Amino acid sequence: MQYNVESLSSAVSSIPSEDSLSVLDNRTGRMYTIPVERNAVSAIDFAQIKGSTFGADPVDRVDAGLRVFDPGFLNTAVVESSMTFVDGKQGTIHYREHSLDNLVRDNDWEDVVYMLNWGSLPTSDEKKQFRRALADAMPPPQAVVNVITAFPRDALNSSLIQAGLSAYASCDEGSRKLHGSVRPQYLGNMPRVDAAIVRSLSALATTIALTYCHKRGKSFTSPDPHSSFIGNVLLMMGFSQNGKPDPKVERCFEKLWVLYADHEMTNSTAAFLHASSTLTDPISALTSAIVSAYGPLHGAAIDMAYHGFEQMGSPAGVPAFIEGVKAGRYRLFGYGHRIYKTVDPRAKWIRAMISEHQELVYSNKMLQIAMEVDRIASSDEYFTSRKLKANADLYGCFLYTAMGFETDIIVAMASLSRAGGVLAHWREAMHEKSCLWRPMQIFTGSISGAQGAKL
Repeated sequence: MQYNVESLSSAVSSIPSEDSLSVLDNRTGRMYTIPVERNAVSAIDFAQIKGSTFGADPVDRVDAGLRVFDPGFLNTAVVESSMTFVDGKQGTIHYREHSLDNLVRDNDWEDVVYMLNWGSLPTSDEKKQFRRALADAMPPPQAVVNVITAFPRDALNSSLIQAGLSAYASCDEGSRKLHGSVRPQYLGNMPRVDAAIVRSLSALATTIALTYCHKRGKSFTSPDPHSSFIGNVLLMMGFSQNGKPDPKVERCFEKLWVLYADHEMTNSTAAFLHASSTLTDPISALTSAIVSAYGPLHGAAIDMAYHGFEQMGSPAGVPAFIEGVKAGRYRLFGYGHRIYKTVDPRAKWIRAMISEHQELVYSNKMLQIAMEVDRIASSDEYFTSRKLKANADLYGCFLYTAMGFETDIIVAMASLSRAGGVLAHWREAMHEKSCLWRPMQIFTGSISGAQGAKL
C-alpha cells in the first residue's frame, strides 16, 4: 500500500512536538498521538492502534488493539508512587523527600518504616505508639505455633514461613472479615489498612522467629512490650543477653535495615501487589512476596553465593574459582546489579559497618573467603571493566553471618527488613481505585480449520 507523503508530513507537523509521540502505523497509514507524562506513555493508549480488518494475520485483528510486549517487565511501570526514588546512574536513593544518607545517619528502621507508610518521620509519641502496637501484635496464636512445630526440623524455611503466614491469616481478624464479606475490607478504609500493616509486620516477624527456633530446637521467647521491633525479633529468636536483645546486633540492624526498607518495585514487591490487587488480605499477599524472595534469581541468590564460598573451601581456593568464573565455568552470585551502573549507595554504609565489626567478620571462616573474593573482584580488570561489584544485598549478608545468623535464615531476615516498605506500597494501592492486575499474552501458536475461519 502506498501513502501520500505530503499528507503524512502535514499530519505530523500538526501534532504538538512536546510531551507526545507521533506514531505512524505502516500497516494502515494511520497516524496516532500518544501523550508522554513523566517520561512514560500509557500502554492503554496503544490499544487505539488496530490493524486491518481483513486479510491480516488473526493476531493482528484482535479488537483490543496493539499490545506492548515486555517479557519480564524490563521497561514497564505498573504503579505510580511518591515513596521511593532510585537513581541508578547517579547512585542515589531517596525515601520521600529524605536522602538515604541522612536517614541512615540520623534515624532507625522504625522511623523510616513509619515515614514510608504515613508520609513523615514520627514524633516521639507517635514512635512509642507504633512500637507498642507492633509489640502487642507479636504474641502468636496457638494455631500458628502448632502449624510450624508440626513440620520436621529439617523442613525448608520457606515452607515453614509460608505455612505460618497462612495460619496467621486464618486467625487474623481482618482476614476473616474480608473472606466472609461481599464488601472490600481495606480498599479506601485507611484505619483498617493501618491496623493491618501493624498486624502483618508483626505476623511475619513472629513467624520467622518461630521458624528459626523450631528448626534449632530453641525455646521461643515472648516479646517485650517496651522493646523496639528489631529488639523483639532478636529476643524471640534467642539473640539476647540477660533477657534483653543483644545490643550490638540490635544497633547494627537498626542501621542496616534502613538501607533495605524499600527499593521501588522489586520482584517481591510486585508479587505482593499482584496478589493484593484481588483485594485479598495483606498477610496472604505477604506469602506471595515470600515465595518470590526465595527464588535463586532474587533473594535466594544469597544462598547460591554462599554455596560458591563453600566450594572455594578457603581463601587459598578463591583465585582458582575466580579464574573459573572468567572462563565461564562458574557463576559468581551477588555481583552486579540490574539498577546501579556506577555505585550502589548502600554499599559504603555496609562497608563501614563491616569495618566497625571487622573482628567478627574476619574471625569467621566463611567471611574470610567472601572478603578475599571481594578483594580480588574489586581489583581484577575482568570485573572492574564490566562494573561488576558486590551488591549491597550480598554485603549485608556478611553482617548477618558475623552476628551469628546461619545462612539459611538470611533470606527471611532480609525479607523482614523490606516488609515495611512493601506494606507501604500496599497502603498507596488502597488509596486508589481497585484495579485487578491481569497481564496479557502474545499468542504464537496456529489456528486452523473452522475455528480459524470464524476469526
